[in-house]
Amino acid sequence: MGMNKNTVLAWATWIMIFVGIGMIALGAFKYDEVAGWGFAAVGIGFFAVAWVFNALKGRV
Repeated sequence: MGMNKNTVLAWATWIMIFVGIGMIALGAFKYDEVAGWGFAAVGIGFFAVAWVFNALKGRV
C-alpha cells in the first residue's frame, strides 16, 4: 500500500477538517471572550486550506 500524492492530500484534507472543527468548537463552547473569536477564525482558516488541498488532488 503505497501513498501517492493524491492519498497524502486526501489525508491532509481530512486532518485539517477535523482540526478546523475542533478549533471552531473550542471557540464556540470553551472560550466566551475575544479568544473564542480567534479560535473560530483560525478554524475557518483550516477549512480554507483543506479546500485548497482538496482542489489540488489530481493536479499536482
